Amino acid sequence: MDYVRIGRNAKVKKGISGTVKYLLLGLWAIIVLFPFYWMILTSLKSYGSYNGEFIPRLYVTDPTLDNYADAFTAVPLGRYFLNTAIFTVITTGAMLIVITLAAYAFARLEFRGKGFTFVIFLSLMMIPTELVVITNFVTITNWNMRNTFQGLILPSITSVFYIYLLKENFEQVPDSLYYAAKVDGTSDLKYLFKVLVPISRPTMVTVTILKVIECWNSYVWPRLITDDQNYFLVSNGIQEIRENGFGRENIPAMMAAVVVISAPLIVIFLVFRKQIMAGVLRGGTKG
Repeated sequence: MDYVRIGRNAKVKKGISGTVKYLLLGLWAIIVLFPFYWMILTSLKSYGSYNGEFIPRLYVTDPTLDNYADAFTAVPLGRYFLNTAIFTVITTGAMLIVITLAAYAFARLEFRGKGFTFVIFLSLMMIPTELVVITNFVTITNWNMRNTFQGLILPSITSVFYIYLLKENFEQVPDSLYYAAKVDGTSDLKYLFKVLVPISRPTMVTVTILKVIECWNSYVWPRLITDDQNYFLVSNGIQEIRENGFGRENIPAMMAAVVVISAPLIVIFLVFRKQIMAGVLRGGTKG
């Protein structure tokens, strides 16, 4: 009887613990998702109804899509999307090549001072971002690359963190596989692209998705290096919308533009969220 009572009490405690856990997670989800709900809700309100609310409402009685139409007519939002797509695709592709070659060199190749070089390389992560931005701005300006896609792309084609993440994945592949490939006459590049890259595909996918999100959200550097509307990205195009499009007081139209700009990233994250988590966990686990 005692065992039955103990088992029953354990089930009750487990049930209470699970209920509390899910209540807390639900509360946290509401807190995190509420800004997105408010953004979409506001974008569906007309300018008059929004300004007529002395107390903000958590619902909309007369939804309208006019704000979304205005988002593409008040400013060249379509051009901003095209510029961002070009910037994202080229930057991500170039970065994948750079970090793959660098990670392979640190993971498999033997050269004098490799360990010391990698430590110095990792120490670059400790440099404040502001200092890097200043240095890049001076360099790009001296090269006359302001208001060009080259100036936008060049400072973003590498990442110390992604190189480290990919290096950890490459090192998980047994050395015997590398030596066997070398005995068969396989070159280092062929071994890299035929063996290591397919094995590390989850991490490669994760890095690609994270880089796409990073490029899409990039604001400081594009805003700093471009003052020509022909090279604006969607992130700094929001400022142009605010200043020269709808005006600062037209909050519903601004929210509609933000929803349109944010939608691709939300879709990408929802579709590939499992791959992102799997790649990050795999990169942080050895053995």
